[in-house]
Amino acid sequence: MPQSLSAVYVHLVFSTKERRPFLRDRTLRESLHAYLGSVSKQLECPPLRVGGVEDHVHLLCRLARTITQADWVKELKRVSNVWLKQQGRDYSGFQWQGGYAAFSVSQSNLEEVAGYISEQEEHHKKMSFQDEFRALLRKHNLEWDERYVWD
Repeated sequence: MPQSLSAVYVHLVFSTKERRPFLRDRTLRESLHAYLGSVSKQLECPPLRVGGVEDHVHLLCRLARTITQADWVKELKRVSNVWLKQQGRDYSGFQWQGGYAAFSVSQSNLEEVAGYISEQEEHHKKMSFQDEFRALLRKHNLEWDERYVWD
């Protein structure tokens, strides 16, 4: 019987709409990260690490063979948006930004990226999300338009 095997790892980053700090509450943020990991696993994209701070999230996952990257992100955002709005009145206006960034990660860099995601709170004491995002885009040689990347 033929097999189709895949080991494609993706570092996904997306923000709250207008980078609003909806995720200040640490307990809620950790629950959101766990929920995102659970949803990703259900989509057959097992998470290696999920993290972030008050205005954005990072996921390091192995992308499934059976779902496109765009559909994976769309579903993660859709169901987590619904979940967050169920967490109370303070989240009734919650939205994710329209866009996202996804970067390939080699097997040899998985630990480094996982560590980077784990250290988000410390990292953002020194650098804003926007500066971090620009640095990631530059590191991966991506071009972007400032007019559209910050929706």
